[in-house]
Amino acid sequence: MGTTIAFTLPRVSQHTTPPALPASPGRPWRRNLLAALLALLVLGGYYYVRHKVQVNRYARRAWATFTKNGLTGREKTPLLAGYSVHGIDVSAYQGKIDWPEVARNRVRFAFIKASEGGTLRDPRFARNWREARKAGVLCGAYHYFQPNRDGLTQANLFTKTVPLAPGDLPPVLDVEAANFHDVAVMRREVARWLRLVEAHYGVRPILYSNHSFYKRHLAGHFDSYPLWLAHYEVERPTMPRSKWIIWQHSDEAYVPGIRGVVDFNVFQGNFESLQALRIPAAPKP
Repeated sequence: MGTTIAFTLPRVSQHTTPPALPASPGRPWRRNLLAALLALLVLGGYYYVRHKVQVNRYARRAWATFTKNGLTGREKTPLLAGYSVHGIDVSAYQGKIDWPEVARNRVRFAFIKASEGGTLRDPRFARNWREARKAGVLCGAYHYFQPNRDGLTQANLFTKTVPLAPGDLPPVLDVEAANFHDVAVMRREVARWLRLVEAHYGVRPILYSNHSFYKRHLAGHFDSYPLWLAHYEVERPTMPRSKWIIWQHSDEAYVPGIRGVVDFNVFQGNFESLQALRIPAAPKP
């Protein structure tokens, strides 16, 4: 007789967990990309909130240039309502200006950049000064103050560059550069420039600054000087009207005769009041 051998097979449970599949290699990459995009979105939103005025301004400028296929010099920004005396300020940045065309578009006054720091003369000052006055625009000149240069050197550069005469608007000191280490030193040199230039021309200069810089560094120290205030994207300056005489309400205006953008200003008062600011004639002996 043969021997019978029995084999017992292991029982497989119906509830046995199948082995885990390897993770898809694409899923971590997609998660990282989504996280990066989210971070960029958050950072972009934060930057826009902090700098939305500048971003909006550059976006509008780029869009206008793109849709018009380049600027022609005939673009025109509407005059600001509520004011009768409008003006501009220019430098070499505006290129060659058609001053008779500018004057035909109700620009009554212009401040022209003459100098900057201790050595820089604006290369278009002489032409702008000559042609603007010939066109009948009431003119003044300004100096861009560099706080790392002393006030005496900068005042000498301005007075040697600008032939102000009776009938011209007062000189202007543009103070807005923030590259200084000691605010007291900066104020001292600004005061020196103002004193020296007033003594040279016999008329009190006008102080120009933007709203935030003036409030932080200059307010309370130069209140005896007329203020030309730059404040954009607002219906009116937040400073009381008694504190300023000229408001630069836009730095992206278009005036026929200028190919590109230019700063737009209004004078607080009528044209006769503006004329009263002019350098007086020398008294007769």
